[in-house]
Amino acid sequence: MTSLRFREDGSFRVLQMADVQDGPDVLPDTIRLIREAIREADPDLVVFTGDQIRGYDPAYIDTFLRRRGEEPGARVRAVTEIEAKIRGIKRHPVIRKTSDRVADRLTEAGKPVPAALLDPDTVTNAVAAAGADSTDVITTSEVGDSVETSPTPETVSTLVYSTQSGKASPAHETPATLDELMIETREKVRRTFSGFLGPVVEAGVPFAATYGNHDFQCGILADEQDDIYREYPGCLNPDDSLEPGTFALPVESSDGSGRVAMSVMMVNSGDYAGKPEENDAQYPAYVVNPRGLDLADADGYGTPTPKAIEWLGSVQTELGERNGDGKPVPAIAFQHIPPQEFYDCLKEVPAWTPNAVEGARTHAGRCYVLNHEVCRPGSRLGEAIGCADENVGEVDALREAGGYFALFCGHDHKNAFVGHVHDIDLGYAPTCGFECYGPKSRLRGIRLFEFRENNPISYVTRMLTWGDLVGRYSSNELRVFFEDHCVTDLIGIRNELRRPQVTVTLLGIGSVMCAAAGHAIANCSSASNARRPTAEPTGQRALHAAYRQIIANPWNVEYQRKSNGNPKINGTG
Repeated sequence: MTSLRFREDGSFRVLQMADVQDGPDVLPDTIRLIREAIREADPDLVVFTGDQIRGYDPAYIDTFLRRRGEEPGARVRAVTEIEAKIRGIKRHPVIRKTSDRVADRLTEAGKPVPAALLDPDTVTNAVAAAGADSTDVITTSEVGDSVETSPTPETVSTLVYSTQSGKASPAHETPATLDELMIETREKVRRTFSGFLGPVVEAGVPFAATYGNHDFQCGILADEQDDIYREYPGCLNPDDSLEPGTFALPVESSDGSGRVAMSVMMVNSGDYAGKPEENDAQYPAYVVNPRGLDLADADGYGTPTPKAIEWLGSVQTELGERNGDGKPVPAIAFQHIPPQEFYDCLKEVPAWTPNAVEGARTHAGRCYVLNHEVCRPGSRLGEAIGCADENVGEVDALREAGGYFALFCGHDHKNAFVGHVHDIDLGYAPTCGFECYGPKSRLRGIRLFEFRENNPISYVTRMLTWGDLVGRYSSNELRVFFEDHCVTDLIGIRNELRRPQVTVTLLGIGSVMCAAAGHAIANCSSASNARRPTAEPTGQRALHAAYRQIIANPWNVEYQRKSNGNPKINGTG
């Protein structure tokens, strides 16, 4: 494996790329941003901090996993269904093993599954013509250690997922086994990797990747994605890590002595809390509003495992022993989902404060802005911090281990701040992709870190944005505009209304509409008056004449008022 080392001038540069979040065909703008950032920074290491894969992309509709442990394709998001129809992506009818189906029936009935069904050599795949009914009807009866099955030709082929149970598969679709679909998905994942890794591999820069809450949803789990990453030159993901996405990258001193001068820690921050079987009851609501209920029915986002939290301390002990002094080395950690302490970089403000954002889940109902007393200049808060509902003590573990001076995350695509709280820097990189939601084109970017060997703690960091490297606009500004302003709930609407530019725009549109309505009413009134007789009563004509005189000369008019015998009152205006 490639060893990392400070340059002879004592410098070491790292690029953090967060939330590429794309499908098999990575958008050219994303690839261009990565290429230009590498050209600008000349990095020694590139770290990907999760959600490289847009696991809910319609390309993975056959193998999509809402939660780990589910059957591939069994729970497809309603928005993914709609996007699939727009893009013309169709699902494949899937041939399931008869043994698997019988085992499922026995498990549902609370009966033991015979060992014969678990032996792949004793059963064969059921084969059926395309267009067979998707209703899965198998009768089972247990006789000793054997099971008799009575599948019919109409019930052997099933869809991975169907919004209408029992609906027949289209005749033109070719049935496939789940194994075949998984092979196809692996190739799609390789295409994704080849897209965003292309500029990194071309430049010969070592890279490492951890995982977020969407990577696994394509159906290929993190351990297998690790294997695919290692197919590319320069990958530093070890094959003997504590778990996929959790490992240390020691950076040796420039003198070639092998002493570890600094370490880059990659941490797998988990995906979702809870287990699939615990949340299936809420699935109907999830289908209706997957964005709003995806976390609610899963008890929120996940957290690093207890083993990972313990490892944060033990790895510092190992590095100290390697150096021979037993001291923790200066270290920066990267992961996907931020811990709750990130909220300590903010301050609570009234709901009507411009640019305030409303907190999420455990922090809902409260509004926040950046606390500039603890945040670095140039910091930006664009959305709520999407932390887990549970605090597992990760920041405390970093402090207790010693050596850690910073923790940087992705996950929240519009955030790009760096704050110093709890004796540690907590910071973000926004999305560098153009397929997913995020800020304006010019604000999407990649975070650069510059470390010095003699004092890695005093690092310098800045954003390399699309606006700085390429230009103000992307190749598809309409998509970006929609992704920047898309709202799916009342909290999102309120946050949008707190953005002054949005409020001004809406007021302007409202004023134009009111003016147009008033003009239309005036035209109708004029047309109505034109149809009336021209003759007016004498008194009314006098009043109209006086009114016209006032309008014609409002600042020098003589008026008279008589009331109850009062004398004439003359005056000028």
